[in-house]
Amino acid sequence: QVQLVESGGGLVQPGGSLKLSCAVSTRTFNFYVVGWYRRAPGNQREFVASIRTGGMTNIDARVKGRLTISSDSSKNTVYLEMNNLKPEDPAVYYCNLDPQLKGVSPYWGQGTQVTVSS
Repeated sequence: QVQLVESGGGLVQPGGSLKLSCAVSTRTFNFYVVGWYRRAPGNQREFVASIRTGGMTNIDARVKGRLTISSDSSKNTVYLEMNNLKPEDPAVYYCNLDPQLKGVSPYWGQGTQVTVSS
């Protein structure tokens, strides 16, 4: 029904940049929200940003100004551009598709690792 494939993670120095991609494949849903979440070791998974079909975005206040979410409908891909990466940013970043339908749980990708180290 739904396939989400993240890519773009890696090792970057503090202050550096990365651009994560989430390739979205679905024949089931036409309207949904795609979100980025992250989970650092020992922490719970937390919301980072989301984009709704149609382009409306939501960014967590803690990362606003450094992280930007966007999409390319021609490629069915959602991006998370990460700038000025900080020591609190390393985590596994997950892509999530939520059709926001009653009784339908969100779908998750496998995650991509982001490491910030000098």
